[in-house]
Amino acid sequence: MRKPAGPPLSWALTDPSPAAFLLQLLRRARQKQRLAEAEPPDTARMPPSKKPCSGPPATLSPQRSIYFLSPREPPARLGPEFFNQPAVALAQAFLGQVLVRQLADHTELRGRIVETEAYLGPDDEAAHSRGGRQTARNRGMFMKPGTLYVYIIYGMYFCMNVSSQGDGACVLLRALEPLEGLESMRQLRSSLGKGTSGRTLKDRQLCSGPSKLCQALAIDKSFDQRDLATDGAVWMEPGPPGPEPTVVAAARVGIGQAGEWTHKALRFYVQGSPFVSVVDRAAERVQP
Repeated sequence: MRKPAGPPLSWALTDPSPAAFLLQLLRRARQKQRLAEAEPPDTARMPPSKKPCSGPPATLSPQRSIYFLSPREPPARLGPEFFNQPAVALAQAFLGQVLVRQLADHTELRGRIVETEAYLGPDDEAAHSRGGRQTARNRGMFMKPGTLYVYIIYGMYFCMNVSSQGDGACVLLRALEPLEGLESMRQLRSSLGKGTSGRTLKDRQLCSGPSKLCQALAIDKSFDQRDLATDGAVWMEPGPPGPEPTVVAAARVGIGQAGEWTHKALRFYVQGSPFVSVVDRAAERVQP
């Protein structure tokens, strides 16, 4: 250890006057402070509890959603391999995953998927791709798995589907449990939803239906044919860890006359979730 420049700390106080005495004490205190600041810490001799820590900070940024407060950070998004499944398997795998929408002002909206419907392609009489027909409207159904198929209903509302394995097969996203950005969702629903202006929507009303979901996340026709695996404004993230939900398989909703396909159990939802659009008590009674 190098010796500090200047007189030793133990000099004698030679001037007996009170002013000189106080001045010497002040100089001595300042010298001690300079020496303490100049001396580097000897970490090798520090007790273990005081050694510098190279791990993560003890607290998380206050800007992070409570959804992320878990021991392991989830991957940023689900990749193309996740979407490359048959429609029924994908519809069930979606349950519990998180849909994310980033608005133009970088606000992020998040919702856990709690209800889906599978559409199986050309043989499915309720699918827009029945008979194998391809049009400009349904082209997204025939694109690679993970492609969005967004269509308009009643001339004013949108529904969002995700293509799966198999030409013309896809999964309709029917309902979300809102997780983050609820006030933004409320504002979007109030401004875009018919009959919602001027009244406060409850959390369970924000995304409890395919068109409500699109309104709450500001999804419109411009999202048609986008790739969920790469898009910068909408993507999916794996859901937080937890027990496996009980999944109910029920008939799809609002598909009209589609013969035997009208009654096939191709709608899947999380039993007990208050955010599901339509509960089928009969189907729940026959669940294994």
